[in-house]
Amino acid sequence: MNDSPLVTIIVPSFNQGRFIKETLHSILTQDYRPIEVLVIDGASSDQTIEVLESYVGVPELKWWSEHDDGVVDAVNKGLARARGEIVAIQSSDDLYLPGAISAAVEFMHAHNDVALVYGDVELIDENSAITGRDVLTAFDLKHYLGRFTYIPQPSAFFRAEMVEQIGRWREEVSYAPDADFWLRIAVQHKVARLDRLMARYRYHAEQRDTQKAKIARDWEKTIRDLLASNELDSSTRRFAEMGIYLAKHRYTPVSNWKLRTRYLYQAAVANPRAVFHPCFPKRELLPGREPIWKFLSRVKRRLGFRPRTSTAV
Repeated sequence: MNDSPLVTIIVPSFNQGRFIKETLHSILTQDYRPIEVLVIDGASSDQTIEVLESYVGVPELKWWSEHDDGVVDAVNKGLARARGEIVAIQSSDDLYLPGAISAAVEFMHAHNDVALVYGDVELIDENSAITGRDVLTAFDLKHYLGRFTYIPQPSAFFRAEMVEQIGRWREEVSYAPDADFWLRIAVQHKVARLDRLMARYRYHAEQRDTQKAKIARDWEKTIRDLLASNELDSSTRRFAEMGIYLAKHRYTPVSNWKLRTRYLYQAAVANPRAVFHPCFPKRELLPGREPIWKFLSRVKRRLGFRPRTSTAV
């Protein structure tokens, strides 16, 4: 690996004109060079093209706007055009924090055996106000399969050779293609988490993450395909099977508490020892806990209960 390898940032885009300028600014103001930014736009009808045209004269940024078959198609077009030794895929509504690229390159230069690196993320809303942060633990394949942790796409960087080894994004899991891609890397190669904030992940009403049932469906297909390959030992398989049900639990509406509880029990049966892990959502193992808790909360409010305040000095 060169001391200063070319880094390719692929930005799939479709009608995110109100966010993409902030995304591109977060890339182009990074303290690392050389970079190339490839924006693959799906023929947006909003102000996206106007924003992209404003970057005329910026040699590091190239863009294409044409009809495509969705985000998987867009990302794969970008992967086919990428020239960098290190590659990242940044959504057109998410952001890098200062120093993110240089931190990833420095770490991968010092650890030649690491194929994928990522960091923590801040959470922002549609107005870019910070609403929280996800501080993750060190990467563990079992915990990733079991849905105890995740790899944030906005902060992830991988070696370009991975595309040749494991393939591109899969259309069959179009609502979880990044998670599927990271998993295919992680099964065969070393993955590492950097102990630093790297990016900002935006939550808003128009993003694909609102398609909860489809995400759970595609995560299950990813895991079923992996289980069928017989690449996992028995302990890791138990985490993978548990993760199928924890994904279903997570993406089932809270109002459907019966189904959520059933998924938790299926997860517990798949991997009994993991129930004692701090990340396992044990509270909902009590049937009806959520509606009972909400009912009691309403009763307290109607009766005018107020939390106690201490008079101690």
